[in-house]
Amino acid sequence: MSRSFLLMLPLLAACAQGPLPETARLPRDAVVGAGDPMRTAVISANAVFAERSPAAGHPADAARAIAQMEFLAVDLPQNMSLTTASATLVPDLDIARREWRGALDIAPDAPAQPVINALYAAGRALDAGNAEAAAAALPQNLFRKGGSATVAQLAAMPRLPRTAAAVATAQQALQPQPGTTRAL
Repeated sequence: MSRSFLLMLPLLAACAQGPLPETARLPRDAVVGAGDPMRTAVISANAVFAERSPAAGHPADAARAIAQMEFLAVDLPQNMSLTTASATLVPDLDIARREWRGALDIAPDAPAQPVINALYAAGRALDAGNAEAAAAALPQNLFRKGGSATVAQLAAMPRLPRTAAAVATAQQALQPQPGTTRAL
């Protein structure tokens, strides 16, 4: 009996610390080769949101960029590799998350992983020219206006200034700082 209790101590300690932070992963096809998912997401999303009309007419690109931002909103607060990131990056990502979720009417309490999975599935379907499959990939419990309306919103993605600013700040943190060297 005492052995069982000892085995449960780590579990009890974890429960005492509160809920575990949310986690998310990008799908395998999001990171080609041996790339770092965080770096890939920052660079790719920044390329989309730096544009004046992000992914206008390119709903698949918009879907992937929003999925990458969902990943970053969950990953960056826990990612220790961005040691030079601005102290405002995490709060800026929280504000930006409300902005992009509002633009696509994503349920505010939706966990990141199903949103990421749905957006990548929709992006793949759109790349294949199948708008029906893309709409079907965006369930109404996550995308409250429904799949077809969300696909239309992705095709006419408005400028999201807070999202653009947050991902630009993250991209800045990826740049080597003066006087430092990067390990190979």
